[in-house]
Amino acid sequence: MRAVNKLRLSPLGDRALLIHLGDTIDEETHRLVRVVCAQLADHAVEGTIELVPAFASVAVHYDPARAPNGDGAASPYRRFATAVEAALSDFVAIALPTPRTVDIPVCYGGEYGPDLEEVGRQHGLTPDDVVRLHSGATYRVYMLGFAPGFAYMGGLPEAIATPRRPEPRTAVPAGSVGIGGRQTGVYPMTLPGGWQLIGRTPLHMFDAAREPATLLTAGDVVAFRAVSPSEYRELTSA
Repeated sequence: MRAVNKLRLSPLGDRALLIHLGDTIDEETHRLVRVVCAQLADHAVEGTIELVPAFASVAVHYDPARAPNGDGAASPYRRFATAVEAALSDFVAIALPTPRTVDIPVCYGGEYGPDLEEVGRQHGLTPDDVVRLHSGATYRVYMLGFAPGFAYMGGLPEAIATPRRPEPRTAVPAGSVGIGGRQTGVYPMTLPGGWQLIGRTPLHMFDAAREPATLLTAGDVVAFRAVSPSEYRELTSA
């Protein structure tokens, strides 16, 4: 794994800082993001409120009034950033826990996946080919963003990587499974969006009454499983 020997920190407003860990979206950078989060969770800097992992960075939200004293003449940001750098100065490539594998049933095509045929057409594939490729791959949740519970997943086969639609839809149904470039994801609620919709899952990706509220979290491994329309309806009613 890439060594963390030159961290680049920058302020993110007046209550957060950003730890820059790379410029690419890949497994190596993602693992580095997870390691940094694990280290800062195990060696929490005083004043830390929340760690938010992204593709190639980690945002650390903090309370300026609780920033470590250190040099009393320094700003809260500088004191907090110095403490974060110290917490990350001597850690090694720690062993991360085995990620969860989450099975997501998907009914592909038809009313549930109106762009399935278009995705196939753009690549010279049949709809069945697209389903086989999409459901046959293993995906990694790199980050959550855009909306609560929306997971950006890497691992999409290059053969079905497809640009977003030229005109976004104003309302994409909750549970819709889409392709956006080289990533796939599931809309957690009815939202506007421009991803190519190839299917839909009956699972709730976000539920404010559930703990945790989001079905997926960064680091999870996801497997999509094709189900028939009747199976979809049964799972929905269940």
